[in-house]
Amino acid sequence: MDNVTPLGGDVYEIDTRMAGYSGITAGYLILGDRPCLVETGTSTSAPVVRDALSSLGVGPDDLATVVVTHIHLDHAGGVGDIAGYYPSAEIVVHEKGARHLADPSRLMASAKMVWGDKLDVLFGTLAPTDAARIRALGDTGTIDLGNGRTLASHYSPGHAKHHVGLLDSHTGDLYVGDAAGVYLPETGDLRPATPPPDFDLDVALGSIALFTALKPQRLLFSHYGPVDDVSPILERSAEELRIWVDLTKQARAEGLDLDHAVAMVRERTRERYAALRAGDATAEQFELLSGAPSNVAGIMHWLDLIPR
Repeated sequence: MDNVTPLGGDVYEIDTRMAGYSGITAGYLILGDRPCLVETGTSTSAPVVRDALSSLGVGPDDLATVVVTHIHLDHAGGVGDIAGYYPSAEIVVHEKGARHLADPSRLMASAKMVWGDKLDVLFGTLAPTDAARIRALGDTGTIDLGNGRTLASHYSPGHAKHHVGLLDSHTGDLYVGDAAGVYLPETGDLRPATPPPDFDLDVALGSIALFTALKPQRLLFSHYGPVDDVSPILERSAEELRIWVDLTKQARAEGLDLDHAVAMVRERTRERYAALRAGDATAEQFELLSGAPSNVAGIMHWLDLIPR
């Protein structure tokens, strides 16, 4: 299939075709004795992911595990549908996200407030998963991939309080979710993802430091794809966070409201990103996944919580 890319080590990148786009959100299949899907994509992407797994020989009873880095709808919106397609699969998520997969009503209500009429087009509806099938991870945990191969889970908040990174013992791949930001392979751009309400700069920088300490061989971004240049990319990830926070602090100190703060930060960061200078379709992807309004709002929310 044209949306499946082999990455070596029995790992396959799946373009989930979020909202009909290519190159927006990736899921990953680790194909071994106990096949494991990392990230489901959205609910509307679930049939695309199922067809990709089928093309790789994974049938309804073959998938052992589904694990999500966190429960935002572009990563986990398809969990309920995928759980239905693969009745033998265990669903693995950090303990702070588990209840929302069993009962998505609050998560969907807050997503509706943020996205409004765009919700159905971009994400669809997260269907509930039987709580008996959900395994909630603590700050660390292990997922058995068979033949002694494991995925080690490492709690990595800052982007979201229910976020984990996942390290493959066989390949050294680290699935970074959104904790290291949004990467555009077409341009090599990297931009932070700092949405409300969970963003916290110090915590996010701590998670990036943890990723560095794990010494991964490769980073697998949910947005989007594999990156071999591990140390420089993680350093850039931390740098981008600091720049966006510093600029937002400046806007706040000048008394700008959110709209004007967004305009200022957008203008002062534009030259950092080739995608925005080009103004092509990749710029749209950036704005969808790491939009300046969402990023600045998340930083503002965090700044409001800090005693002055």
